[in-house]
Amino acid sequence: MGLGGDVEALRGEQAGEGGTKDAARWRLVLVWFLRLLSVLWLAKGLMAWMVIFGVSGDGQLPFENRLLSFQAIIVYFAVIDLVAAVGLWLTSTWGGVLWLLATLSQLLLSFFFPRFVPMTTWMVGIYMALIAVYFLVTWAAENEAE
Repeated sequence: MGLGGDVEALRGEQAGEGGTKDAARWRLVLVWFLRLLSVLWLAKGLMAWMVIFGVSGDGQLPFENRLLSFQAIIVYFAVIDLVAAVGLWLTSTWGGVLWLLATLSQLLLSFFFPRFVPMTTWMVGIYMALIAVYFLVTWAAENEAE
């Protein structure tokens, strides 16, 4: 999937046909939803790097003095969140898959290790809502051509 398809989706056209704006409405919604998620996950990944470099300013121990399990979790999210953000921005399939992996792994880690990955009930609800919207918009965009 190249950038040409994304430009066509932004213009409201489908590949191979002139199409009207109504014909590609859900594809356009999907592209902008993925771009919004990309910006959010880019910020999330950069916040993880702030913890690694000690820029967070929360008065905690330096990163290298923290528990190894905490370090592993932070490095995992520092990498996967940024890679997923790039994939989401490019509106590629692997970006959505990595974003789902990052989101689900954060939910599971917050359930099993709440001390290292604290999440409020509101955040869990927001993550679940984002996953549901992702699946619904993706389904609508794939089925609008029919």
